[in-house]
Amino acid sequence: MENLGALAAGLTFAIAAFGSATAQGKVASSAMEAIARQPESAGDIRTTLLLSLAFIEALTLFGLVVSILLWTLL
Repeated sequence: MENLGALAAGLTFAIAAFGSATAQGKVASSAMEAIARQPESAGDIRTTLLLSLAFIEALTLFGLVVSILLWTLL
């Protein structure tokens, strides 16, 4: 049963990291397309991009916390 906690923790963080990486890639790609279309609004787009990336990364950190809790509790 000790391995069950490690497996649950690993899968939890792997899924969170995969989802986060996919979302960050899509957000960055969309921001680069928007900057290419309207270079004059690059500052506003960059600000929105960084804020969005911070929120996405926060979800990854929540996944890390959940995986640590699963590992210690199971």
